[in-house]
Amino acid sequence: MAGAMAFYSRNLLHWQPEGAPVFLTWRLYGSLPCGTVTLDCALPGRESAGRKFVMADRLLDQAKMGPKWLGNGKVASCLVDIIARGSTELHQFQLHAYVIMPNHVHLLITPVASITRIMRGIKGVSARDANRILGREGKAFWQGESYDHWVRSEREIGQIRTYIEMNPVSAGLARKAEEWPWTSAGKIAW
Repeated sequence: MAGAMAFYSRNLLHWQPEGAPVFLTWRLYGSLPCGTVTLDCALPGRESAGRKFVMADRLLDQAKMGPKWLGNGKVASCLVDIIARGSTELHQFQLHAYVIMPNHVHLLITPVASITRIMRGIKGVSARDANRILGREGKAFWQGESYDHWVRSEREIGQIRTYIEMNPVSAGLARKAEEWPWTSAGKIAW
């Protein structure tokens, strides 16, 4: 994996080697209160970023607090279309897997454009469109920061793809991954 490595930082550190697949997760604004283990609140403690991610993702899967706007079929379908457009029309990334959960999104891609550009596009367009669908224009839709993990091997790509596509099953939203309408399960040829 030779090439340049992009780095940026907000509350989390972000390392992305050029041409490497990336696992991205982002969530709705207010879906977890700051002070709990979250993907984007800088909290003291010895928990690794990976462990904090798992803990936050489990809380998100329970969807016991905050908005669940992505559970609206029109909003979720709109987001699926935006992701597909980024891959097939804009050629910003190669799409490996995705799932739209009621309050968060998982995406596995190999970027062509910068992650910042990709995320700004997906989050910006989807926030505008979703707020219009929900009749809440001009209000915060997405939490500011996203979680990303640079994927280091083909084996890890397979593990993450399975994790993403099985997320609705593990959260109790579907019996089989293919039953969830807003996932790549059964839709992308590998």
